Parts: sequence; C-alpha cells; structure tokens
Amino acid sequence: MKANMGTTDKIIRIAVAALVAGLYLGNVISGTIAIVGLVVAGIFLLTSTIGFCPLYALFGFNSCKK
Repeated sequence: MKANMGTTDKIIRIAVAALVAGLYLGNVISGTIAIVGLVVAGIFLLTSTIGFCPLYALFGFNSCKK
C-alpha cells in the first residue's frame, strides 16, 4: 500500500473522529447515529494512522505530496 493521504487530510480526519467521540461521551448523540458515527470515526483513525485510504485509491485521488 502506497500512502495516498497528506498531513492536512490526516489532521482533519483525526479532528472529526475526536469530535464524534466527544459528542458520544458527552451524551449528545446516541443510538444508531452514535454507532454509525463511532464506526466512521474508527475508520478515520485507522486510515489516518496508516496513511492510506482505500476509497482514494479506488477513485484515483491522492492528497499526499510527492
């Protein structure tokens, strides 16, 4: 897997994941929307950590500077 995510993209994904986790922990969101949000947040954290997004590869998008 070749990295296809830039630093800004990683920071935004981590911030969104932290926001969703904060909303869940603050009991602002609950139920199905919370579960979906936490799954998406987990995916964002995973892809940010490894620097590779499968959807980017599928659509030929690359935010990583060469």
